[in-house]
Amino acid sequence: MAHLPASKAREGFANTINRVAFGKERVVVHRRGKEIAAVVSMDDLRLLEELEDRIDLAAARAALIETKKKGAKPLDAILKDLGL
Repeated sequence: MAHLPASKAREGFANTINRVAFGKERVVVHRRGKEIAAVVSMDDLRLLEELEDRIDLAAARAALIETKKKGAKPLDAILKDLGL
């Protein structure tokens, strides 16, 4: 994985994009020694989004199972607990 200072990434933006898009590199951008961003390919982004979707689905399924076991709380009670 390549690391670039933000100033160099900005100066060579087209080159950075080409490295990612065609060279299949991941580029981490840093400023003052701190990592602040990453440039990744669309394939990597799609994979990340799919992983996030799977995590969300697993959490939703777990919440449904818990609701079936413990029962659901009425909306009015939730709003009252929140002071709304």
